[in-house]
Amino acid sequence: MKERYEIRWHGRGGQGAKTAALLFGDAACSTGKYLQAFPEYGPERMGAPVVSFNRISSQPIRTHIPVTNPDVVVVLDVSLVEQVDVVSGLNPTDGILLVNTFQGSQEIKKKLNFTGRAYTVDASKISLDTIGRNIPNTPMIGALIKVTQLLNIDEVLSDIRKKLEVKFRNRPEVIEGNIKAIEKAYNEVK
Repeated sequence: MKERYEIRWHGRGGQGAKTAALLFGDAACSTGKYLQAFPEYGPERMGAPVVSFNRISSQPIRTHIPVTNPDVVVVLDVSLVEQVDVVSGLNPTDGILLVNTFQGSQEIKKKLNFTGRAYTVDASKISLDTIGRNIPNTPMIGALIKVTQLLNIDEVLSDIRKKLEVKFRNRPEVIEGNIKAIEKAYNEVK
């Protein structure tokens, strides 16, 4: 892994972009890395475009600005590619684009005129199948782990399980659904 890795999450209010960045960041922290996980707030409302960020490093992070040149862009809602320049600042040589869609990566690359590495996973379908709701954030964490190899999937699952057990202690089906969603997306990203 390079010295510092930056991730930008694009989603819509209510899809969990902020939660995904926080869970992913917490999982990185539990492995001994330094991290930042933060959203960019404005007058967002349910369904409005939102952005969250992660920085992961083996050294302390002293930068406190939004991620403008990400190593990875994660898109939780494919309709955003028509509204937001999701590939802004993403280096086509070594950057990674990860999109929640049933479409193939070549279709997404063509639509965005992006020449770099692109991956897709149907996180919406996975979340409906495993959680019972279209909340693609946790499946996208699994896909992100697979395409970047930044973290160990078993360590992340263990860390996220512990956090979900605190929040949903009386709802084990929510915990298991999210864990299954992460595992399924990890295995199905293409």
